[in-house]
Amino acid sequence: MKGRDIREMPSYGVQEAAHYLRIPRTTIRDWISGRHYPGKAGMRFSRPIILLPDRETRLLSFLNLVEIHVLDAIRRKHNIPLEKVRMAVNYLAKQFPSPHPLADQEFATDGVNLFINKFSQLINISQEGQLAMQEILQAHLHRIVRDPRGLPIRLYPFTRKRDSAQLVEEPRAVVIDPHVSFGRPVLVGTGIPTSVIAERYKAGESMDDLADDYGRTRLEIEEAIRCELLVEAA
Repeated sequence: MKGRDIREMPSYGVQEAAHYLRIPRTTIRDWISGRHYPGKAGMRFSRPIILLPDRETRLLSFLNLVEIHVLDAIRRKHNIPLEKVRMAVNYLAKQFPSPHPLADQEFATDGVNLFINKFSQLINISQEGQLAMQEILQAHLHRIVRDPRGLPIRLYPFTRKRDSAQLVEEPRAVVIDPHVSFGRPVLVGTGIPTSVIAERYKAGESMDDLADDYGRTRLEIEEAIRCELLVEAA
């Protein structure tokens, strides 16, 4: 579609996004479709938090991946009800009007404390809990690369089990760039999809042989395989 920002194009299915971001499919479905839940007056409906580029195809855009990546930082630390997450996101959107408030530069700078403070009003989060949430949120934001206008252009997804004490230090060997390999994860510096590396590994090639073949370190090959297979590299 001529003139349309490639970052806004519907490109990822729910299962694909869940795989890349290490997030349950049910969580992503709730965030993009909303969810019915019991209330005092009967069943209620919590509207979607993430706005899709095309409601008919149900596909997510690159910017949707970035938004979900950010929201996941909150889900990991606090079991916050979906409705209250939506209320906080709506509050943020009013402060920084945008179709993607969680992906905007304003959120990465001025909006983080505002967002956390809003959560503190909605649920009982201690000062210690606020600091922990901010630390995890900043670690997630650290993996988003922005252009000079502040718009996300690349995302370095997590490839390991996330420990809050190690989030910032986790390698950035795999990247999702909407302009490279149709937005599928690739090994940084090669443009080679991680799926190709993982398939060669599953076919019996060793990590050392793959590292030699691609001219990369063994760690980078391990991370590419982790991205696809969720294995503990030997």
